[in-house]
Amino acid sequence: MKQNNLLENVMKYVFMFAAFTSILALLAICYFIFARGIPFMADYGFGNFLFGDTWQPSQEVFGLAPMLVGSLYVTLIAFVLGVPTGIFTAMFMAYYCPPALHKILKPATNLMSGIPSIVFGYFGLQVLVPAIRSLARALGFASNGMSIATAGIVLAIMILPTIITMSESSLRAVPKTYYQASVGLGADHDRTSYSIMMPAARSGIYSSVILGIGRAVGETMAVVMVAGNQAMFPQSLFLGARTMTANIILEMAYATGTHQSALIATGAVLFVIILIINAIFAYVKRTGVNN
Repeated sequence: MKQNNLLENVMKYVFMFAAFTSILALLAICYFIFARGIPFMADYGFGNFLFGDTWQPSQEVFGLAPMLVGSLYVTLIAFVLGVPTGIFTAMFMAYYCPPALHKILKPATNLMSGIPSIVFGYFGLQVLVPAIRSLARALGFASNGMSIATAGIVLAIMILPTIITMSESSLRAVPKTYYQASVGLGADHDRTSYSIMMPAARSGIYSSVILGIGRAVGETMAVVMVAGNQAMFPQSLFLGARTMTANIILEMAYATGTHQSALIATGAVLFVIILIINAIFAYVKRTGVNN
């Protein structure tokens, strides 16, 4: 008993140390980003930085608006394509998929979550870029295929494993008595699945959406490879754009002085946007569960 108590006490402090380390790491990241980002934005002007339409570091002009809009467009496309696809795939795997097929789909989904982002980018570069180029030219748009649409589709594919895995786990965690009671009252399988089981699992589904969108907003390498990376306002879904993450990774290697501070300020804006997205989904999740 004494050995067990000693082990429990030791592990208690180990876990406590790990928790405090995580918190300190987060605080250190916040301090590094905001300690240089906020003073730059204050000196340059919050409005000039956030709503300026020109990004020319050589001229000391740092307008972030084109990258903000580019990030918004790409994330919206990923959301529209990825979230419904992921949720309905999770529904299929939880309530409709034959066991033999599930043994194939489940490992395949888990494998997708472990694929490096640069591999997704290469897939987009070799497969999606030519397809989008052909589609755009067929519709009368001059495009090389590296575009907002391509980046959005790649991100939609990338967030699927997170949404599918978490949503399926939440759906399977719903007590089977819910299903049995609904069927016992005369509802068929489809109605029970979509009207009873899915709403009961909405907390986990919302969480999967939060994590998926968070990944889409913060993704860098895959977007850099297929988005075109033009620091200007997007003119069309078939034309290129630059996201905030791409802007940082493309210029940080050679940035110095004010230019470097502007890129760190870009990271601060991105950090705040992700916090806002998480807060909105957390609020929706909480109110949805309470209702």
